[in-house]
Amino acid sequence: MIDTQMIGRFSDDESSVPSHHFPLHVYWEDTDAGGIVYYANYLKFTERARTDLLRGLEINQQGMMAKEGLNFVVRDCHIEYLAPAKMDDILEVQTTLSELKGATLKMRQNVLRGSQILVKSEVRVACLQKSGKPARFSPQIKNKFSSLVNSSGAS
Repeated sequence: MIDTQMIGRFSDDESSVPSHHFPLHVYWEDTDAGGIVYYANYLKFTERARTDLLRGLEINQQGMMAKEGLNFVVRDCHIEYLAPAKMDDILEVQTTLSELKGATLKMRQNVLRGSQILVKSEVRVACLQKSGKPARFSPQIKNKFSSLVNSSGAS
């Protein structure tokens, strides 16, 4: 059996917007010849954070595909690079759920070094059938996401 333990954590401050915090360390393989994180690797960092968030919500993507024939795919992504990360930096990807619809979910994901925001991104994830057609979230999945979206005041 695959260990599906979450690495990150959910915010525990009742006064803040619910969010998921995923730590990561910048390795040599993440950087370009100048020792700066290669721009496309931020997409990998945010993908890891989304997967960890799903683990924390006890959503098993492999099981969902095997049992229901459903999976999550990135529908679109907007990313803004504000400052570079470098070799050996300790980063954190903060993810907040900003919108939940029948078959799509929007997430804001910021990559930070300490309190400095290095990258801002917004990702829309869709739920699809094996055929590639959109599928509504199951009530169980929607409830798990709703617990994070509704308490933030987002629609």
